[in-house]
Amino acid sequence: MEWAAGTRERFVWREGGLEPLRTEPHAAPVNYGCLPGTLNPADGAEIDAVWLGPAVTVGTVLELPVLGLLHLLDGDHKVIFGADAQADAGAQAKLLAWFPPERGARLLDASGAVAWLESLNSKSV
Repeated sequence: MEWAAGTRERFVWREGGLEPLRTEPHAAPVNYGCLPGTLNPADGAEIDAVWLGPAVTVGTVLELPVLGLLHLLDGDHKVIFGADAQADAGAQAKLLAWFPPERGARLLDASGAVAWLESLNSKSV
């Protein structure tokens, strides 16, 4: 995790470790991180990941099943993890509200997330 829900201090994963990035003007509504060792061609960085559960400490490594995908028009999609969709409905609403309308944020289910991740793997072969 690079940015804990409810905090403004943001870190970034670089070369196998976390470094302070900046203090954001608003607290993160969800836990925000990345999938180390992956690449999102939309921004040339690791694939972004969000966890809809309770706040976790920055630097925590989680291995959870994929819950869905936050699909954005610019291709900088975020893979969503959480306990279950019903329990995380409020967090999903906060996640969608976090992005301005022009980014076209919409939620896809787990199969949409897996299909997107597989499409990235097939492009790298």
